[in-house]
Amino acid sequence: MTGYSPGRQFQHKAAERGSPGAQRRSVTAVKGPTGKAGAPRITALGGGQGLSASLSALRRLTSDLTAVVTVADDGGSSGRLRAELGVLPPGDLRKALAALCGDDDWGNTWSEVLQHRFTGTGELGGHAVGNLLIVALWEQLGDPVAALEWVGRLLNVQGRVLPMSAVPLDIEAQVRGHDPAQPAQISAVRGQASVAATPGTVQSVRLLPEEPPAVPEAVSAVLEADWVVLGPGSWFTSVLPHLLVPELAKALIGTKARRLLTLNLAPQPGETEGFTPQRHLEVIADHAPDLGVDAILVDERAVTGGAFGQADLAGLQKAAERMGAALVLDKVASADGTPRHDPELLAAAYDRIFRTHGRIGPWR
Repeated sequence: MTGYSPGRQFQHKAAERGSPGAQRRSVTAVKGPTGKAGAPRITALGGGQGLSASLSALRRLTSDLTAVVTVADDGGSSGRLRAELGVLPPGDLRKALAALCGDDDWGNTWSEVLQHRFTGTGELGGHAVGNLLIVALWEQLGDPVAALEWVGRLLNVQGRVLPMSAVPLDIEAQVRGHDPAQPAQISAVRGQASVAATPGTVQSVRLLPEEPPAVPEAVSAVLEADWVVLGPGSWFTSVLPHLLVPELAKALIGTKARRLLTLNLAPQPGETEGFTPQRHLEVIADHAPDLGVDAILVDERAVTGGAFGQADLAGLQKAAERMGAALVLDKVASADGTPRHDPELLAAAYDRIFRTHGRIGPWR
C-alpha cells in the first residue's frame, strides 16, 4: 500500500455504531475550570512531546479541546507500521490521546497502557500498545477520524484528537552544511526522523506529497475555535507542517479565533541548533507570511540567561510585532532545570493570556 485508504467494507460498521464524537458533542454546555458553563473552545496544533505538554495544560482549562496532529513521523514503531500497512503514523496521535487522559485511576492507567512498549527483539519489540490499538480500529472501521473518536471514548479523554491530513506525509528539508566537509552546500534531507537529527542548519521544509488534503474536521476545529494554540514542539517537523497544508493554512489565516504561538524552551539539537528565539519566529513568518498571531508566549528564564543565553529581547519584541503579536514573558518551565514545560505553570500562563488578550464573542 502506498497510502491510507479507508476500506468501504468497514464504513457501514462505523455508521451502525454511531460516532462517539457526535455523542460527546451533543452536550450543550461545557464545564470550565470553575465548574461553570462557558469554557473556551480551544484547538491546539503540533505533534510529539511539545503538543502533549500543551494539551496537558489546556485540559486543565477547558473540556472543549481539539488536538490537530502532524502525520509525518517515519521512525520507530510508527514508521514500521506505516511502512508495513500503509497507515497514518499513529505515534503522535497516541501521545495526544494519552495527554488528554484524566488524572484519576482510570485516566492514569489507560495513559500508561497506551504508552507501554513491548520489550524484546521479536516482531512486537518496540511497538507501543496504543499504536497497535489505533491501527486495529483504523482497519476495523476504515475511518481514521471515527477510529480516534472510539479510542477517546474508551479512554474517557477530555477533548478530541484529529490527524491534520488523512494521508501519510513526508517532510523534506533543505539543510545547509548537512555534509560537514561542505558547510556551505545545501542538501535535501527527507524524512521526519532524519530531519530532526540532521547535522547542519535547516533552511526550509516542504511536505510530500505537496498540497495534501486536510481532514475537514481539523479545518472546522480551527475555524470554530475561540483560541488556536500553535507550538511548542519540534519547530520544522511538528509545528511548521500545519502551515504547509493549504486548507489548514487558509483556515489559520482566516479564522476569527485568537492565535497563540508558544515558543520552545531551548533550541533542538540538529533541527534548530543555534537558533535564537527571534529566529524561530522568522522561520514561521518565512513559511506563512500572511499568518497573524495575537500573542507569543516565551519562558522568561529561557531568554534571560537560560537555554537561549541572554537573548536579544528588543529583537524578539520586534519579531513579535512584525507578526502582529504581543510578546508575553512568563514562567512556564519545569523547576528541575530540564527543557520541559510544567503543566500547571503553562496552564496558568495560558489562562492569563486567554483572559487578558481578548476573545471573539462570548465563550460558550
